[in-house]
Amino acid sequence: MRTALERRRVTFLRGHRAEWIALLFLLAKGYRPLARRYAAAGGEIDLIVTRGDTIAFVEVKARGAMDDALSAITAMKRRRFSRAARAWLARHPRAQGKTWRADAVFIAPRCLPQHLVSAFELEMI
Repeated sequence: MRTALERRRVTFLRGHRAEWIALLFLLAKGYRPLARRYAAAGGEIDLIVTRGDTIAFVEVKARGAMDDALSAITAMKRRRFSRAARAWLARHPRAQGKTWRADAVFIAPRCLPQHLVSAFELEMI
């Protein structure tokens, strides 16, 4: 049986690998990366990418089954994610005038990644 520390390490490595898979998937779709693992204001954004006049703040979720990944973004996660997005936008004035959205990429074994555009509303207040 694994210790709590070993479980955290395995989870961390699985999440890190899922972020790389998501980034490669988005690169193939024509997105350019702006930031990875951006943390601020008590929240974290896995990927920040751009394509055209759109900036997408991307949450990556890796689960054992795609259905589990789809339901993994909680209300608390959306609030923290939105706070981090507001902090990033405040530090990047050139992002003003562009379209912002919160996307999600879901990763599950033996499945292609699933990119959900505008997965949830950013709380910009």
